[in-house]
Parts: sequence; C-alpha cells; structure tokens
Amino acid sequence: MNNVTIGNIEIGKGQKLALLGGPCTAESEELCLEVASYLSALCAELDIQYIFKASWDKANRSSGSSRRGPGLKKGLEYLAAVKEKYGVPVVTDIHESDEAAPVAEVADLLQIPAFLCRQTDLLVAAGKTMKPVNIKKGQFMAPEDMKGALEKFRSTGNEQVMLCERGSSFGYHNLVVDMRSLQIMRNFGVPVVFDATHSVQLPGGLGNASGGQREFVLPLARAAAAIGIDALFTEVHPRPAEAWSDGPNSLDFEQIRETLIQVKAIHDLIG
Repeated sequence: MNNVTIGNIEIGKGQKLALLGGPCTAESEELCLEVASYLSALCAELDIQYIFKASWDKANRSSGSSRRGPGLKKGLEYLAAVKEKYGVPVVTDIHESDEAAPVAEVADLLQIPAFLCRQTDLLVAAGKTMKPVNIKKGQFMAPEDMKGALEKFRSTGNEQVMLCERGSSFGYHNLVVDMRSLQIMRNFGVPVVFDATHSVQLPGGLGNASGGQREFVLPLARAAAAIGIDALFTEVHPRPAEAWSDGPNSLDFEQIRETLIQVKAIHDLIG
C-alpha cells in the first residue's frame, strides 16, 4: 500500500486511525475554530490523527436558494486560521479544475466530491498540485470502477491518493453501503476512508434539502472499522439543527466522542 502523508501525519498501513472531521460548510471562522478546538483535543486524548474538514462552497445543493458557503477567499482564510491556531492539517473540496492550485496553497489535502469523481480535468488538475487527494466514490459507481479515477489521477505522477466510500444510490432518496467496496478499493493499493455521515444521507429527502438518519452513523462506522479502514470521515457540528447543510446526518460533540471511542477500539483490535 502507498501510504499518504498529509501535513504532519501519515495515513495507511501500520498507522494510527485518522479522522477527517468538521462542519459540512465553513459557515464562519468562529464555527470552524470551535469545532477544530474540540476535535483536535478529543483526537489527542484518544490518540487519533486529526485533519480538519470544512467546505468553502457546497456546489451541489438540492435547491438553488440554499446557502452554499463563504466562497473561495473567505473559506481559505477560515481554513488558514484553523491551521495557524491548532496546528492541524486541513481538507476541503474542489469542484472546478481552476480551483485546484489556489486551494492547494492552503489545504494539505484536496477532496474530489463524489458527483465529480469521473471528471478527468478535475482529477488531473488535482494531481498536478502534487498534494495528497481524497477521491470520493460516486454514489453511482461500482467500487472496481474507481480504478479509472485512480489512473487519471496517477497520470500526473502523483501517488498520494486515498479512496472514500460514502454510500451508493438505492432507489430514490436513499443510500446503502456495500461494505465489500472498502476491501475492493484497498486492494488497489491505496488507503481507504469511510464517510460515515454522508452514507446515512437521504439525498433530496426533505424536498428542497437532503435528509439523514443520524442514528445509523455509529453502527455503519463500526462495521466499516471491522472490515478495515485507514480513516473515518464525519461531519461534526456543535448544533446540528442549525447547520447550513447536512444537519440531519451531522454528529454533535457527544456523538462524535462515542463514535471515535468505539471505532478506534475496533480499528486497533484488527490491526
């Protein structure tokens, strides 16, 4: 397996469990710092590696009138503030190929959204930054088909890449997780991430927004850890009911603590 180095941490074979966690949207600098403060301390307590996550733009909202985020300039300022204050790596999404270079100036890890995992120009632009990249498996993709995304990315000479499972479309407004995909994608020689909160999303389930079934985050995360993962992705918000996006499937501080305790126990047990 090609381990991935992100800032001051390493993800992959023989390494500690890592968390990619934070609010779905970078709503404000204050919120980003509040979540980063809690999660960085929690991960230090539990001996888990931590990468702060927040999106500066949610480009695929259900409704055109939904709040998308602070935009590129402000969003990167928020991420830079988290890095400076807490000394943790940060990850955020890119949606267009021309976003890769400016985002890479701040982010330690770039992320390709699931809907865009087949976009050749985007994958190549991300690879050319020579920054590590987390590619989310599309809800419409078989895990074995992610070989194509890897080939496009690796054509740039960049081998710093992870693949992320986040559920597959199961009829309308529903997702299901095929746990086999974690093993299939790991067999490609890359670290694998399980996105526990997006996997319980109900896309468009609220009509003008996505719903979610937060109660299934923990059991799915435990199952993924038992199969074998290198990192866990979760959306965390201190007040999920107030979140700009993905509130129904986001975890509050108490829920993320319990989730990490149990997932780490399983991860450490299976080695």
